[in-house]
Amino acid sequence: MLSTTGPARPRAVTGARRAGVALRHRNFRLFFSGQLISLIGTWMQSLAQGWLVLQLTQDPFVLGVISAVQFLPIMVFGLFGGLIADALPKRTTIIATQTASMILALVLFWLTWTHQVQPWHIGVLALLLGCVNTIDMPTRQAFVVEMVGRDDVVNAVALNSAVFNTARIVGPAIAGVVIGVVGIASCFLLNGVSYIAVIIGLFAMRPSELHARGGYRFQRSARAVLADLAEGLRYVRATPVVLLAVAVVGLVSTLGMNLNVLVPVYAADVLHAGATGFGFLMAATGIGSLVAALTIAFAGRSSPRVMLGGGAILGLLQAVLVAVHVMPIALACMFGVGFGSIAMTATANTSIQLAVPDGLRGRVLSVYTTVFAGSTPIGALFAGTLAAQFGAAMSFGVGGATSLGVVVVAFLLARPWLARQPVRRIA
Repeated sequence: MLSTTGPARPRAVTGARRAGVALRHRNFRLFFSGQLISLIGTWMQSLAQGWLVLQLTQDPFVLGVISAVQFLPIMVFGLFGGLIADALPKRTTIIATQTASMILALVLFWLTWTHQVQPWHIGVLALLLGCVNTIDMPTRQAFVVEMVGRDDVVNAVALNSAVFNTARIVGPAIAGVVIGVVGIASCFLLNGVSYIAVIIGLFAMRPSELHARGGYRFQRSARAVLADLAEGLRYVRATPVVLLAVAVVGLVSTLGMNLNVLVPVYAADVLHAGATGFGFLMAATGIGSLVAALTIAFAGRSSPRVMLGGGAILGLLQAVLVAVHVMPIALACMFGVGFGSIAMTATANTSIQLAVPDGLRGRVLSVYTTVFAGSTPIGALFAGTLAAQFGAAMSFGVGGATSLGVVVVAFLLARPWLARQPVRRIA
């Protein structure tokens, strides 16, 4: 039952206006606009960092190792990030994590600009960023419902995905130009500066308009902390929609969502397209993701069937890439991979948000973010090793085929339960 405390519930909307229904909340508008600017910088750094590692080492395995290092803290400590998300004021916590991320980006800029950067520098900074993201990711996920309430959370998650993937299009495109004109270091500087936008937006929010509720309190003993972590895990295991979302996203992320490792190698070795081609491939993925996010926002629906369908599209088109050696077909496949990835992950996220009680939100979402982002170390090493031994195209093929297999098995196991599930629609 929706709590009667907190901000008044906005009037329901219908039709085309449903696509932006979450934007009627002022706090979410501030968050939305700040994230758009900041995430463009994040994607610029992601492309530039991958290209820099390849320039320094000429080894896709090292690129996989650094990607793994960045997500290792999430895999190890992600559940504890959920406790922090439940216990501390989320807006204040996000301000702190975004500030820390800004500092790390500026350090990488300085090292690169002064020509001191070495692969181990990038690895250490990636590890530190992973530690920050261990807290930042579940906190930002849980903060969405505080900004918009339960009625608009499906739309808010879809719009967040739209912002993320608009940045995925714009960021690599800008980065490709910036690298060619003024060098890699400038991408890291622009990313550092971009965090200012989201920090200003967080400070400008009105706390009185947040749908905040009393939550978890830190425990004094290690045994009590572990018991609270176990409570979140038990909820995941006992709730079919959450268990399905966590299992499918976790396995497909490990096997088939290693684009940061494979795309730069695929662009260089298979398509012979260089940094510009790398940027175009990532932009095509972003366009597909944006189309999926806007489709969900307009439809206003959340269904586990959409999640499974998205995973199947992702796996099938990655498997096709094993035989693709020309840019136009590769761009079309990457568009489909992006569409499938967001259809899967955005629907999984909203399914969890709608199912979880407020007092467990941070802990349950930390399980989701741990298996999603925390699977990257394993997946990056898996993809990097395959690419180093057999090439990026074969690595795409293996990852896509196994991802498709995961979705098929999950559908067969969950089919009796899926047949009884209604489609959830926003207000």
